[in-house]
Amino acid sequence: MLICCLGDLLLDVVVRTRGSSGPDAEGAAETRLGAGGQAANVAAWAAELGAEARFVGKRGSDAAGELATRELLARGVDLFGPVEEGRNGIVVSLVTDDGNRTMLTDRGVAPFLRAEELDVRWFAGCARLHLSGYSLLRRPIEEAAAKAAGAVQGQGGKVSVDLATAAGIEEYGPEKLRRRLELLEPELVFANEAELEAIGGDVPATLVLKLGADGFSAGGTGYDALAADVVDTTGAGDALAAGYLVGGPDLAAQAAARCVAQLGAMP
Repeated sequence: MLICCLGDLLLDVVVRTRGSSGPDAEGAAETRLGAGGQAANVAAWAAELGAEARFVGKRGSDAAGELATRELLARGVDLFGPVEEGRNGIVVSLVTDDGNRTMLTDRGVAPFLRAEELDVRWFAGCARLHLSGYSLLRRPIEEAAAKAAGAVQGQGGKVSVDLATAAGIEEYGPEKLRRRLELLEPELVFANEAELEAIGGDVPATLVLKLGADGFSAGGTGYDALAADVVDTTGAGDALAAGYLVGGPDLAAQAAARCVAQLGAMP
């Protein structure tokens, strides 16, 4: 099965802090530098879990873009989309000892992917197109996402969407996003509780609701999270989404448990 993911490929800088913080404090840190971004994470996990995976997005020509590109290719993901002179996106995740994290994101050139830059042949044979919510909240990438969805659905494929960001939904406009979802006609929508509340409490698709340590529900049926020693929750929702798309609820739970037991969002 070929899974295509459209959105952003960022450089992830994950910093797990230990010790004191604040002015004049000195602590220790464990760090990870590598590829990230919601769409790229899902593609990497899909490849790890046995699917054929393809990433589509705009990347920067700088060192951050080159590093992220090399890593995603090394993970068995095919990459399509333009490389633009400019700054690739970078996300800094600050992780505490309990595994919770704060994310600081610079999306770089990724939101500027235009519909006319897409080649519909990139989506040939795609059984599922997964759209990061970030690709629906900015122009011109939202128009590129709609073109990709039409190309995949036109050949009998399915579309899924991850709402991605409660703050982004509120800024964009919940009703406006709901109308866009109705036009896209996704089969599945992934969301956490804050994102679902931000869009108004329901979605026009089967909902996969991510509940963190409490597991998740799919179409109203609940599934427990698997036991794991939590190191870092970054990317757990992306791993869950990839597992669900590749193999359903059981594989989703397994992938999420694997993700939180390591530092960083990719397998």
